[in-house]
Amino acid sequence: MSNALDVQLFLSVFVTLFVIMDPPGTVPLFLALTGSMTRHQRARAARQAILVAFGVIVGFALFGQSLLNYLHVSVQALQGAGGLLLLLVAMELLTGKMDSSEGYEGTQGNVALVPLGTPLLAGPGAIVATMVYVQQSTEPSDWVALALGVVLVHVCLWLSMRFAGAIHRVLKDSGTMLVSRIAGLLLAAIAVQLLADAVLAFAREI
Repeated sequence: MSNALDVQLFLSVFVTLFVIMDPPGTVPLFLALTGSMTRHQRARAARQAILVAFGVIVGFALFGQSLLNYLHVSVQALQGAGGLLLLLVAMELLTGKMDSSEGYEGTQGNVALVPLGTPLLAGPGAIVATMVYVQQSTEPSDWVALALGVVLVHVCLWLSMRFAGAIHRVLKDSGTMLVSRIAGLLLAAIAVQLLADAVLAFAREI
């Protein structure tokens, strides 16, 4: 029974982070931000962006609990806040606000670190979602499932950016947009579920 629960947790972590971090949706942004780079520079940028995003997510996963304790924030409050944040991200995906790279043009410095690594990849939604799953993990098997989910999502992100040119040629603009809209719909459902769970948990404590 525990193995089934581990698989369920792994799938939940993977799907949630996948639709938040949206590997297919990063393709047009990555191409726009690295358009002047050579093939070798683009590959290095993809690797650096993934390392930054992974470091940010792991940092919050390890020290998020201590931060919550210091701030006296409950798991239910974190779930409610996470649901609201995920809903905002879902609305941006559904309305197409994330399809534009405006505001990042002319960015100075290494775009692989900012804005690619953070906040485009490791943004508030992904951070809060990871912290919620950390709060829910009590057994070593839960931590293994969580770690595998996080790592696999980052592998998908690296593959999408490493082969961004080929992916964009296959999906084209319309295909990438369709995938982003579907991801937004799934993320909205996940956000509503988080909010519902938080409300029910608060109601049981009354």
